[in-house]
Amino acid sequence: MVKDEDLDVLLNMLFEKYGYDFTNYAKASLKRRVNRLMVIDRLPSFAELLYKIKGEPDYLPHVVEQITVNVTEMFRDPLTFKTIREKVLPILATHPFIRVWHAGCASGEEVYSMAILLEEAGLLHKSLLYATDLNPSVIENIQKGIFPLSQMKQFSENYILSGGKKQFSDYYTAKYDWAKFDDKLKTKMIAATHNLVSDRSFNEFQIIFCRNVLIYFDKVLQDKVLNLFDESLEKLGFLVLGAKENIRFSKMAKNYLPIGRNEKIWRKML
Repeated sequence: MVKDEDLDVLLNMLFEKYGYDFTNYAKASLKRRVNRLMVIDRLPSFAELLYKIKGEPDYLPHVVEQITVNVTEMFRDPLTFKTIREKVLPILATHPFIRVWHAGCASGEEVYSMAILLEEAGLLHKSLLYATDLNPSVIENIQKGIFPLSQMKQFSENYILSGGKKQFSDYYTAKYDWAKFDDKLKTKMIAATHNLVSDRSFNEFQIIFCRNVLIYFDKVLQDKVLNLFDESLEKLGFLVLGAKENIRFSKMAKNYLPIGRNEKIWRKML
């Protein structure tokens, strides 16, 4: 088992040697993921993990991938997407151009979900979806638009519950065990690495998604990231968080109004 002092050594090394800053991530969650990494890679000791990271630069991306969270699904929490479809997109439709930021987007399922919503609303042609994550390998997956075919049943059910207007299978081509999504969707996507901890705002957006990321940060880092989103969101823009996340106790909360009763969507009023 990784001890607290071991974790501190690892985090300091990742920051000083490679520039990855995990120091304000929730420690219990990080320890679970580092322990899992050592089991997966059959490393007999923590010292062996450090040695491998120091001596094998090609091993670093794997470490980052394992200790960041990359689990998601298309149209996750379908009622949130239904609310976006019914209450947010009609407002976005009034804009001459729509900029969407998916921050901490993992392997891109959410980005493709939003692209489908925009397409069905007749808005994709005037939209640009920025997909960013700390992990370079998941960014590559977004650019390919390929997901396991085994997940399509769940994704299709979510899509229907979100108010989907077509057959979900119309959006992808099945080949062997994989589903490749229509290239039309990804032509409106810009995928890049972005570190929410250290990188700054890079545009002004009408809607920002950051779902199920803040729960892995401590309060200091949560506030820092929420301030980044506030700076990046235009007035009357929308912020979409995960089911267990909230802005209620942040300094910016007074400037936002919730959209819907249970969906974690807020509109910036000031």
